[in-house]
Amino acid sequence: MSLFKLGFIINPIAGIGGSVALKGSDGDNIADKAFALGATAKANQRASQALSLLLPFKKDIVVYTANGLMGEQCARELGFNVEVVYQAISTHSEKEQENDQRVRQITTPNDTELTVKALIAKAVDIILFAGGDGTARDICHSVNEYSNTDNESTRIPVLGIPAGCKIHSGVYAITPTAAGRIIEMMVTKQLVTLTEADVMDIDERLFRQGVVKAKRYGEMKIPSELRYVQAVKSGGKESDELVLQDIAADVIDKMDDELYIIGSGSTTAFLMEELTLANTLLGVDVVHQGALIESDITELNLWDLINEFLAKNIEDVKKIKLVITLIGGQGHIFGRGNQQLSPRIIRLIGKENIIIIATKTKLNALDARPLITDTGDSDLDEELSGYLPIVTGYNDQVLYPVYSPK
Repeated sequence: MSLFKLGFIINPIAGIGGSVALKGSDGDNIADKAFALGATAKANQRASQALSLLLPFKKDIVVYTANGLMGEQCARELGFNVEVVYQAISTHSEKEQENDQRVRQITTPNDTELTVKALIAKAVDIILFAGGDGTARDICHSVNEYSNTDNESTRIPVLGIPAGCKIHSGVYAITPTAAGRIIEMMVTKQLVTLTEADVMDIDERLFRQGVVKAKRYGEMKIPSELRYVQAVKSGGKESDELVLQDIAADVIDKMDDELYIIGSGSTTAFLMEELTLANTLLGVDVVHQGALIESDITELNLWDLINEFLAKNIEDVKKIKLVITLIGGQGHIFGRGNQQLSPRIIRLIGKENIIIIATKTKLNALDARPLITDTGDSDLDEELSGYLPIVTGYNDQVLYPVYSPK
């Protein structure tokens, strides 16, 4: 039996700026700045989640990839048969603290594109990559550049493992585990439909200023399993202002002396407007007793702030509330653009203190698909699954399913 030829690429710094409120990893020196602020790279961890589902079939798979943290290390640690087809030279190591040696690998778009070129030359069955929309753009450019454009049917399919701050493109699975399930279907020769999906990206410079300007950069062929592949994010601002006012009024009426952590999104931004407070549309803000006490806070600072608050309030977690909304068209509530809300923070706050707000129009647009939690911690995702109340108006709630695909 012929081996399944899996092309595998990791952008090692994908999403590096999320937890430290840098809104991404694109741009000169952003990765260095994120590391200096205490950020840790998570792309390899998320890629490992996807690849680990293929362990029962590893004797049937050969993984073609780039060196180091671009894929080789992840695949070898899991025990796969690995062939390195590209050597990225933009690597450096440093001892960050005593007894902790971690290798950082800061790669360039050119590294990604040349890896794709090498994978196409090997005629891999699919390219599985971990990154964000910037990585998807680089891969799209290279697939179009080096494929046989005279025969579209021979173009190699791709599939993204979500690991960046920005996941607007339709080429991504909804979670790392979902990506692994799709590849599993291909390895076990189940019927998988191929379709074209849009590659989208936004300008991170404007993104960091709270402006979302999305653009279509092309399309790639992906395996289309609707249970596992996300929809392209729907754009636009909520137009039903009266409903948003009712939702905001419901939350505000219940506010007392609790610490309110306000997540990103246009629906939560409307709540902040009703509070007459400045808002970080694409970040996390903290409100206490009607005042904005932290704006665009990082994960580490939020962790410290919560613990200081609990120390003064006899560790009463009921006095901490997290207000979040969902990404329109996708349904994600964690793991997309709010990496500041890390698993340890979510656990500390507790499921019972999470307030999800959304209009019924936004929920109906999901066409009965559940909300998705993709925190990077599978046990936590399982704990958050089930039916959760969604505030949809003044004294108006609906129960809606939340899950993380297995």
